[in-house]
Parts: sequence; C-alpha cells; structure tokens
Amino acid sequence: MKPLSAKEIYGNWATLLLPVNADNSIDYPALEAEIDLLIFMNVNGIYSNGTAGEFYNQTEAEFDRVSGILADKCNAAGMPFQIGCSHMSPLLSLERLRRAVSLKPSAIQVILPDWFPPGMSEIIDYLEVMAAAAGPVGLVLYNPPHAKKQLCPEDFGCILEAGIPLAGCKVAGGDKEWYRTMKELVPGLSLFVPGHHLATGYTLGAAGAYSNVACLHPGIAQQWYQQMKTDIDKALELEKRIQQFMNECIVPYIREQAYSNQAVDKFMAALGGWTPITPRLRWPYKWIPEAEVAAAREHGKRLLPEFFRTHAHV
Repeated sequence: MKPLSAKEIYGNWATLLLPVNADNSIDYPALEAEIDLLIFMNVNGIYSNGTAGEFYNQTEAEFDRVSGILADKCNAAGMPFQIGCSHMSPLLSLERLRRAVSLKPSAIQVILPDWFPPGMSEIIDYLEVMAAAAGPVGLVLYNPPHAKKQLCPEDFGCILEAGIPLAGCKVAGGDKEWYRTMKELVPGLSLFVPGHHLATGYTLGAAGAYSNVACLHPGIAQQWYQQMKTDIDKALELEKRIQQFMNECIVPYIREQAYSNQAVDKFMAALGGWTPITPRLRWPYKWIPEAEVAAAREHGKRLLPEFFRTHAHV
C-alpha cells in the first residue's frame, strides 16, 4: 500500500485482536482468519498492535510475525493498514518502526515513552526521530486516557509548530470547545476519537475512530459510519444506544471489577460473535470469563439489535 496522507485517514478502522491459545501462545491461524474477515467486511482500514492487540506483551519475533501477516494480506487485497509500533521503551518502539517501514503500511502508530511522563522538549525530540525513521510513512500518535502524559490541544499545537509531520492522532476527544481548539491549532491532523462517540465527533470534525465499536462487530460499525454521511440523525440515535450498552454492559467490568480496556474489547468481540477469538488475554492480565457472554449478549440484543441480529459475517 502507498502511505496515506492525513486527509486519507478516515472512517471506521478495526483493531487486530490478538488470538491467544490456552498455553499463552499466539494462535496465528486464527489471526489470519480474523484478517480475512476484516478485509471481507470492507472496513476503512485495519490496524495492528493497539491495546487489544496486546503490543506491550509480545516478543520482537512475535511482533514481526504479526506485522508480516497483516502486511502480506492487506497489501494483496488493497486494504489500508497501519502497524502499531508502540512500546513502553522508546528504543524498542524505534526498532519496531524501522522494521515495519519495509512492510509498506499506510501509516504507523506510536505512543509516547511511558515509564516516566516526558516533557514537551522530550516529546518533540522523540517524534522527530520517529518521523525521520518512518520516512514517507505518516505517524499516528496514540494518546489514550491511561497514558502517563496526556496531551491537550495546545500540546498538539506545539508539536505542529516544531515541524513534526504527524498524520493523525488517536485521543479521548472532548467537548465542543476541545474540537474547536483542535481544528484551530492542528487543522490538517486526522483526528480519531473513541468509537462510541464517533457520530457526535463526526459532527464536530472528527475524521474517524480506531473503534471499540468495531470490536463488537466491524461490519455493523462500518455501516454505522456510512450512515453518518447520509442520515446523521439516525446515526446519533444509534450512538445513544451504543453508549447505553457501554454503560450498562461494559463499563461495570472496568469500574467495579477492575478489568483492563483490552479485556472488555475482547469481551465485546465475543459478544458480537463475528470471530471465534475468545476473550483470553496473555499473562498476567485477566480476562472476562466466557461464561458471562450469554447474559451480556442478551442484554445487548435488546439495546442494539443492529449488532446482534445475526452472527453471519456481513
């Protein structure tokens, strides 16, 4: 694939969930089947090694194999894809990026160094080196709510003023004033927000989502994004029900039982039933038991029949 410009990075991007065997190894045949399904569902793009891809818990050989499988399949199918080259270590992240460039991704995702919160001069230095190593491949900065350094719109403005050629960012989003400030300070940045806020974000200038909603069902999430462009009122109504589903079925696992974000992402994929991947995470993180899928799925069917009307691969 050719590198994508910022304006070409948009829509519903599906995460590549990491299939994990009972012995804690990666199930590579299941990974290949998952990629084939995502390509078949014609999502706007696929990205590897986000949080639910468990980038923090792979050896370098595993990272290379996962990246290679994704690149081979997406390049053959003409499917846009991004490789997540994130790591808590800036040196390992840089090494991952240098190896990933040869796979011809559409863009590369990185996080900021995460052992100690970096200052702005350190952030700029880090991103300058990463951008130089990426060459023509654009950088997408993944700055989730649990990152130790939370960037505000003014921080992104500083990064732009320093000449860092960011193509996009993945952030938690904000209110109308937040969107207004982001558009004013970094107008050319591809702005991606959480999937369950995408319809509202779309009306305020968001380009898309690296989507938790796509974990539930990538094909239906893609239909929802298309609906935003043709019937925003219906898309906003669905967003309200998606958020109700999140609040009633998903958020309690995080707030009351202290499960991780990756645990609930994989649990949602099990609820959606579009992939045989189980909720299992790699050691030492705990996953939501499969025994809880059936009850949560019934609740989901009542709130979101669009996502649960079938387990067929749409």
